[in-house]
Amino acid sequence: MGNAVHVKSPLRLGLAGGGTDVSPYRNKYGGYVVNVTIALFAHCNLEITNRPTEFIAADFGCVDSYDGNRVSLNQQRLDLHRAVHRKMVETYLSGKDPGLRMITYSDSPPGSGIGASSSLVVSMVAAYVKLFDIRITRHEIAQIAYTVERIDCGMSGGMQDQYAAAFGGFNVMRFNDDSDVMIEPINLPREIVNEFESRILLYYTGRSRTGAKIIEAQVANTLNGDMVTLNAMHDLKRSAVLMEECLSRGDLKGALAALTNSWIHKKATAVGITNDHIDKIGAAAIEAGADGLKISGAGGGGFMIIVAAPHNRIGVIRALEPLGGQFYSVNTTVNGVESWKIRA
Repeated sequence: MGNAVHVKSPLRLGLAGGGTDVSPYRNKYGGYVVNVTIALFAHCNLEITNRPTEFIAADFGCVDSYDGNRVSLNQQRLDLHRAVHRKMVETYLSGKDPGLRMITYSDSPPGSGIGASSSLVVSMVAAYVKLFDIRITRHEIAQIAYTVERIDCGMSGGMQDQYAAAFGGFNVMRFNDDSDVMIEPINLPREIVNEFESRILLYYTGRSRTGAKIIEAQVANTLNGDMVTLNAMHDLKRSAVLMEECLSRGDLKGALAALTNSWIHKKATAVGITNDHIDKIGAAAIEAGADGLKISGAGGGGFMIIVAAPHNRIGVIRALEPLGGQFYSVNTTVNGVESWKIRA
C-alpha cells in the first residue's frame, strides 16, 4: 500500500431521460436514462499524513479539518468530503482514522449540470478504495457515492451521475429502487462517435443552475399526481428509449432528434427549467444554424448541449460569443473512474 493516490472521474452529458432517475418517479414507473461521459473530470488526491485529517477544495479555496479545528477561507464546511470520510472509515477501516489529506478540484464550473458533484464523490470514494486496497466493484462505488450524496447529505437529485462517473462511456441506465440499477453500455463504432462529437457543441451559459429547487418541484409535482408533469416524465422516458434504439442501429440523426425532443418534454416537468437567458441563447443558436439543443442536468442554467452540423459550428459559436458564455470541447470517454498510486 502506497501513501498517496490520485483519482479522476469523468463528468457526463445527459442525452435523454434525465429526471426519470429521481425518486419517486423511478420507484413507481422506472427510470430510463441515456448519457455519455466526456473528458472533463473531477479529481481527488488522497494522502496518508498521520496528522488530523483535513480536506482541501482547491478550486473553492476552502480548507476543513475533520477534528473540528476548521480553517476555511469562505467559512464553508466541506460536508461531502466529511461524509465520504466518515462512511469509508466506519465501513472499511474499522472506525480508525489514519490521518489523511484530501485535495479535490473539478474541471468544470460549479452548478454546471453535468454531474460534477456526484463525479467528485465517486472520485473521493474511489480514492479510499485505491489507497487502502478495498475490494469492491464499480457498481458498489457508485452506490456508496449515491448513498453519501443523496441520503447522508440529503442533496436533491437522481442516480445517473454516480453510475456514469463510475462506468464511463455511452450507457443506457435503468433504475427502479435504490438497489435495482442496470447499466448497459452502448458500443458505437468510432466513426459514429466521431460524427457525434463533430455535431455537438457544449456551451456554458455563464449561470450556475438552481437544480435543487427544480428537482424538488419536479418531485412535488410527481407526488401530487400532476398529470402535466407525469405525462412529460413518461415522454422523457420514451425519448431515452428512442435514443437508445437509434444509437444502437447507428442512426445518429434520429438520436440527436431525440435529444432535442427530450428538452421539449423536460421543460414541461417543472417551473424554472428554462428562463429568458436560456431561451435567448437557444434562439440565437437556432437562428445561426443549430439543429437543436437541450440543457444538461436539472435546468435553470449550467451547460447547454447544442446540435449543429460541422459546417454550421463556427456560425453558432460566433452568434453566441456576445452572450457571455463559454464553449468547451466535447471529447467522449470510454473509461469511468480511474485511480493510480503516486510514485514520485
